[in-house]
Amino acid sequence: MPKEIVVPAGSGKPLAPYSPGTKADGVVYVSGTLPFDKDNNVVHVGDAAAQTRHVLELIKSVIETAGGTMEDVTMNHIFLTDWSNYGAINTVYAEFFPGDKPARYCVQTGLVKPDALVEIATVAHIGK
Repeated sequence: MPKEIVVPAGSGKPLAPYSPGTKADGVVYVSGTLPFDKDNNVVHVGDAAAQTRHVLELIKSVIETAGGTMEDVTMNHIFLTDWSNYGAINTVYAEFFPGDKPARYCVQTGLVKPDALVEIATVAHIGK
């Protein structure tokens, strides 16, 4: 099965050996996405809602580069550093998924940079 690496225009270099997204057989797998700018600096420090919006915009750019839309998202894996941010994250999340909601899970954990409050990895099924 052939695969296609998905890198939106203007993306920064990943911190580790991975691609922002991979498309195979109509499925787009979006790597864990953190609230980073192009230089891998955390943006919106201390603001879980703004970080979530930034992360979901980055995810959206990967999915759109692969030829899909956010309506194609079928699964989200959400990682947060503190349950006190759960409400703010959900409020922004609901803006990006106003209709039928994708499946998801959410766990509390440490992230690669201490100022990052949220990370999301996504699966989308495009076409057909």
